[in-house]
Order: sequence, then structure tokens, then C-alpha cells
Amino acid sequence: MWMLWLMMLLLTWPATGTKAETGGLINVKPGCEEKCGDVTVPYPFGIGNRKCAMNGDFFLFCDRSASPPQPKFEDVVVLNISITDGSIIARIPTAQRCYNGFGNVLNSTDIKVDLVLRPFRLSGTRNKLTAFGCDTIAFMTDAMGDFGSGCASLCTINESFKKLNNIIENSCSGFGCCQTPLRKILNKTLTITLDSRSNYSKTLTEEFITCDYAVLADESFDLSGLHFSDKSSSNVTVEWMIRDEESCGDNTNLTYSENGQGYRCVCQPGYKGNPYLGCHDIDECNEGYPCEGTCKNTPGSYTCQCPIGMHGGGKVGCRGFRITTIVAGCVVVLGLLFLLLIGLWWLYKFIKRRRKIKRKQKFFKRNGGLLLRQELSSNEGNIEKTKLFTSKDLEKATDNYNVSRILGQGGQGTVFKGMLTDGRIVAVKKSKSVHESNVEQFINEVVILSQINHRNVVKLLGCCLETDVPLLVYEFIPNGSLYQYIHEQTEDQLPITWEMRLRIAVEVSGALSYLHSAASIPIYHRDIKSANILLDDKYRAKISDFGTSRSMAVDQTHLTTQVKGTFGYLDPEYFRSSQFTEKSDVYSFGVVLVELLTGQKAIRLVETEENRSLAAYFLQVINENRLFEVLDAEVHREAEKEEVITVAMVAKRCLNLNGKKRPTMKEVALELAGIRASIGDSVLQQCEEIDFVDYDNARHFKTGSSSTGSFFNSVTFSVDGDPLLSNKW
Repeated sequence: MWMLWLMMLLLTWPATGTKAETGGLINVKPGCEEKCGDVTVPYPFGIGNRKCAMNGDFFLFCDRSASPPQPKFEDVVVLNISITDGSIIARIPTAQRCYNGFGNVLNSTDIKVDLVLRPFRLSGTRNKLTAFGCDTIAFMTDAMGDFGSGCASLCTINESFKKLNNIIENSCSGFGCCQTPLRKILNKTLTITLDSRSNYSKTLTEEFITCDYAVLADESFDLSGLHFSDKSSSNVTVEWMIRDEESCGDNTNLTYSENGQGYRCVCQPGYKGNPYLGCHDIDECNEGYPCEGTCKNTPGSYTCQCPIGMHGGGKVGCRGFRITTIVAGCVVVLGLLFLLLIGLWWLYKFIKRRRKIKRKQKFFKRNGGLLLRQELSSNEGNIEKTKLFTSKDLEKATDNYNVSRILGQGGQGTVFKGMLTDGRIVAVKKSKSVHESNVEQFINEVVILSQINHRNVVKLLGCCLETDVPLLVYEFIPNGSLYQYIHEQTEDQLPITWEMRLRIAVEVSGALSYLHSAASIPIYHRDIKSANILLDDKYRAKISDFGTSRSMAVDQTHLTTQVKGTFGYLDPEYFRSSQFTEKSDVYSFGVVLVELLTGQKAIRLVETEENRSLAAYFLQVINENRLFEVLDAEVHREAEKEEVITVAMVAKRCLNLNGKKRPTMKEVALELAGIRASIGDSVLQQCEEIDFVDYDNARHFKTGSSSTGSFFNSVTFSVDGDPLLSNKW
């Protein structure tokens, strides 16, 4: 029995040691795309963002209109990029020259390959020029007109009537087909041209080749499978090199490129990876390198020690064997292994706890926790209102962020529907990334929303900072956005009546008026649009998405910043000057008001450029007295003419190109409340904080008339509470 146990022990004796991998091959910079369609684009090349490439020479355009997407440079399609031999496999068209039955040239297409703008060069060793046809000459010249390469394809009387496919199947010996390698041409602009060896008339027959072709192709390209046409193409090898010898990463060597025009980076022996980003050590012990003993990895190499009782170089074999030494060694090893397992188990539990704590601290810091704590410290009354959720709470609430729970996706992240343990339905906003600029927007949104308590602003319930991306938790708004109700109306949706439109306009203007003039710190939203106005279960308006919003000092009149917003809603004055004022929000609200009136999108899908902007088109229509030609059918059917005209005049004033001539949001809210009061409801019942003392003036005023002034003089606006109009109709 003990002999059997000993044999099993010898069979299971470890042949090599182990060492953790240092990581897989990294081909691109962090945050950069690695593939365009099916093609891997490794560094020093890059796509998407120019910072992903070493420099502009190596930046490729990813043509996503193709299926699948294709990387390109100067309209040349790239099929493969090799870091190992510094080459690109690219696709270029074929040259052709076609004749009619009388030997006259119908059309002739030369091929030009221009690589001057980049450190690229056609390979002179791997590419060949091939011509197909009878009495055909194909030649290549550079930009200076110097001859580079060429060959002549001849045909006998019998050969001249062979089909092209038959010629391709035969060897390219000069009859019907000729082939020549490229000569080294210093100029990188090359032109492939076709010509005829003789001027005799070619007779058109059923079997006659009506076109001659010239193909520049890699030696591995299968010409027999090429179907010639005016769109046929072939694969060529393009060599690339770097000009700066300091562009190599760690653990690399610098070599001259084959054409002697630049450098290439290669990993040092014992290292692997992308040499332009840095090579890492090869773990020879785990990658099958020869070793009959105990393997130990070293930087750039490895050592191999023979088992106890044996001697010799482990890499080439071990000799000798003593049974007593093996048995004694096994007993010692088993005892040490038992103790080691106990120690490792305890160490594993300790490290796991430490890593969990450090990971949460890392995420908290990276996600702006310190910045959030600093911002909220100046508003201690709001700290308790912003609850910090755990990652476990939100994973459970969203069913581990199941795709079926997605409510919407935008430029800043994805919103999931979730249910908390107390039964509340919430919306969880998961940011797309943790770049510094996005973290700043995330913290900004938390700080802004923590200062707002308004029934027509989406309520922030809390946030989570211990995950890899920041999370915000909002109250759930069930009925989608105003944009969907105006522009994506379905049969099962409640029709948006004139009464609803006017109420939504009053609610949004009241909320913006609160943000501008009634909040403890004035707040500019900076991205008012119908997509950021949500509708709750009672179709009350809720302003959302404060990622780009900014709070202002009381004595500050404008904010000079990078232009942000949505085209179609963007204040032209802000776009020109980069100075955002409260009147910029007024302009954006004016566009939303026009959407409610016309049912049209902020950017209209029309051919003429001048009519694409809904705001500009609306002002033109007003000036031409054609308002009722562009109204939405629901508005045209339900609203009184005087009501529509009054609301349209409010929109016109909001869209004034001179920001100083626009009304404030407080004035807009009062005017719209007055219009709403004029269609039957008492102003005192509709507005909790707006007190119309002179009700008759409020009911009968007209925008722009003299009665407007007396109306506003009779109105008081409270900033001590929530200046919202009632949602009861």
C-alpha cells in the first residue's frame, strides 16, 4: 500500500512553479476604443479621440457608416495593423482600361496612392504589380514622373480570345498576365497607369476581354478569387515607422525600420506586450518554457531548480533519484503546507476586508466624495436631506441593473427604475464614466438639487459614492418626458390638450422663476428643453437634469463659461459671448413654449438651412401674421384665438435676440398664470404664492398692450415659500 501511495506522490510532483500573470496585452491607452468594426487598432494608432494616437500621423478615422465599421486614412480602408512587423494591410482599387469593338478606349482609370502626409510607405518586398490583358502595359511612376516598376502582358492569336478567368488560372508568365516586384521609390506618391503595346484594332467577340486591368497587391493576396469590375480592389502592404526614438515604452529596444526612413520599437527578450505602451515581463513558468524542477520567474528570464535528490540543469533535464530523500521531503512539505493553508486562509480574510474598505474609500474619493463633503459643509441644513445609499441597496433595487429596468440613456449616463426596501419606486442614474469633468458635473448636480425644494423640480433622494461610477437616486417620474408626449405620441397615450399644455407651461415657468429669484442661491439650469421636462402620474411638470446647472452669487449678473446646452434651445447671445445669464434660460423656455404651440421639434427636418431652427421659423411666421398656419392640430381645435395669440406673444418676447429685452422668468410666470386664469379658473385657486389683487386686469390683459403694466403693478410675488401654481384644475 505504501508503495502505491509513493508512486502516486511521484506522479503528482509539481514540474513547474507558478507566478501570477502581470496582466493581459494592453493595446490602447486607457479610455480609448480598441476596435473599429472587426479591425483592432493598437497604439500608436488611435481612433475616436486624437489623444488616443501617438500623434496626428497615426490617427485613423472610423467610418461607422460602413457595415461593419472600417478604419481609414486618406480614404484608404485599413484591414489589419501589425505591431510586430510594423505593417498595415490596406485596400486600394484596381486600375482598368476598357475598349469597344473597334479598339477605341471607352474609359481609363489610373490609381494614385498618396502617403506623403504620414510616415507610411508601400512595401517594396511584399507587394507586386500584376497586369491582366492582351498587349497591355502596366507601369508605376512617382510624383516626379520617374519610372518605378512595370511589365508588359502579351497575347498570341490563340491566347487573345481566352476569357479573363482562364488567364488568371494560368501562371503569370507574360502571356495574358505579367507580374513584377516593386522597385524602391523614394517619393511616396505613386500612380499606376495602363497603356496598350500596339495600336491595332481589337475585335469584339463573345470570348474577347474588353478591359485590361492592373493590380497592386500583397504577395499573399489571392488574385484568382478577384472578380474584376469598376469597384474591384486588392490588398497591399504598407510599412509604417516612428520618427521619434523616444516614443518607445518601458523594457523595449529601438531598431531601424526596413526602409531606413524611421524607427520601430520591439520588446526586449523575456518581455512581451505593445512596445509603444511598454512591455511587461513574460512569466516563463506559466507559459510552457522547459523546466523539470522548480521554476522561478525573473525579470526578462527564469531559473529552474531540480527537485530534491536530483541534480543537473533544470532547463535541460535533471538526473539522479533517492527515495528516502523524496519521502522525507514529502513529510516536511505536507506539514508546512498545512500550516501555510491556515495562514493563507487567515491572510485571505484579512486582505479581503482591507481591500473592500480601501476600494470603497478609493471610489468615494474618485467619485468626488471629498468635494461633495466640502460643498455641503457650507449648507449643513441640507446634509441630512442627501442620503448615502450603499451599493448593495441599489443593486437589489434595480435587480443588479437589469437592462429591462432601463428608463432612458443620455450623454451623462443611464437611468434605471428601482424599488427600495421601503417600497418606494425610484429612478437610479448611473454615470457613464468617472472622468474628472463628469465627476464635477455629478457633484454639481448633487449640490444644486440639495438646495432645491420645489414640487415642479425632480426631487433628489440621495446618492451612492462607493461604486466604480457615481449614482444618483431620484423620485420616480412615471409618464416620461414632455418631448415624448409632443413628438412621439402613441395611440395609448393621453392626448396633450390645450389645457394641459398651458398648465405645463405655467408649472415650468413657475419652477424656473423660483430657481432664478426665489431660491436661497439663484440657480441657472443651462439646459432647458422638452426632453428635460418630465411628467408625473398626474401629468404635472418636473424639471430634471441639473448636471450642467450653476448657482450664482446674488450680485452676479452672468456666468462666463464654456458653451454647453442643446442646439435648437441654445441662446444665440450666449453662444456668441460665452456669457450665460438668467435670460438664456428664458430663451430656452421660449423654444419649449413654441413646441407646445406648434407640436414641432426645436430643429426642424427641412431642406432650407434658414428654416431649420424652430425659434427663427416661429419669429418669421409671427412677423408674417401666419401664426395659425403652424399651430398644432390639438391647439387649433381647442384654444381660443385670443389665448393662442397671447401665449405666442409671450414666446416671441422670450425669443428676442437681445437678452436685455427678454422678460424675466418671474414676469413670464405671471403672464402665463394670467392667461390661464382668463380661461375660467380663479387665480387665487390656481396659485398658492401669486396673489392677483386686480383680478379684472389679470383676466383681460393682452401682452404688449397698455393694460399689461397695470396688471403687473397689481401683482405681488412671494419668495418665502414654494411659488407653484396648484395642479388641480
